[in-house]
Order: sequence, then C-alpha cells, then structure tokens
Amino acid sequence: MGNIKGFTLLEILVGLAILALVLAIVPPMFTNVIDSTQMKSATRTLASGLKQARNEAISKQRETTLTLDVETRQFALGGKQHQLDLPKDTKLTLIAANTEQLNDQQAAIRFFPDGSSTGGRIELGNQRNEYMIDVNWLTGKIQISP
Repeated sequence: MGNIKGFTLLEILVGLAILALVLAIVPPMFTNVIDSTQMKSATRTLASGLKQARNEAISKQRETTLTLDVETRQFALGGKQHQLDLPKDTKLTLIAANTEQLNDQQAAIRFFPDGSSTGGRIELGNQRNEYMIDVNWLTGKIQISP
C-alpha cells in the first residue's frame, strides 16, 4: 500500500490531554484579568469624579463635594449617584477629614473655589490588586497609585 497519512490513537490522546490542561488553566486567568480591569476602571471613575468636583469648584467659584458611600459602593456628585462596578471581594475604604464624616459608611471630600480641598484617600483592594487615590488638601491634586 501507499503512504498513509494520519494520526495515531496515542497522538490524538496526547493532544486531547494538552487541550484539557489548557482549558483547566485559562478560565481562572481570565477571572483575575476581569477583576483587575474592573478595579482599574472603578479607580479611574472615582478619580474622574474627584477631578470633575475640583474643576466645578474652581469654575463656578463655590464649594463642591464628592460623597462616597463605601457600603453601597456609590458616590454622589452634583446630585447624581454613580455606581462603582467592583468585584465582590474588593474592600473600599475612604479616609477623609473628621468634619466630612457623615456616618460610619459615608464621607465626603470637599473642594474649594481656589482648588484646595479637605484632602483624603480612597483605597480599593483585594488579595490580588490594590489602588489608592490621594487628594492633596493644599492643591486639590488627585493622584492614583497602583
């Protein structure tokens, strides 16, 4: 007979074993990537809200606050509520001035017409990732740290 081309049973089984191994390893990796992306997105959303509050205080020459509720994972700016999309195991912490503590779960960061603020820090973290948003009290500058 001529030259027969194909795979042996052993080659097919090895190929299926490798495929099964890859399928077992890859989904958990995607979960970590998705969680990291959600935290990064929420961090940027909060930083954007803080920058918007500062810009509004300067442009309208009046005090503006961003209020954060760590229990419901929402922040309020200009009367509008914004929901933060965070992984379930993410811990959200707000460190703010005593005068801006509304209760155990809510506090605000206030910006003044000259751009300064009451200052504060927002921390988002879990076992894999941690992000911090610092608000400088003197300049009102917002900085994200991984």
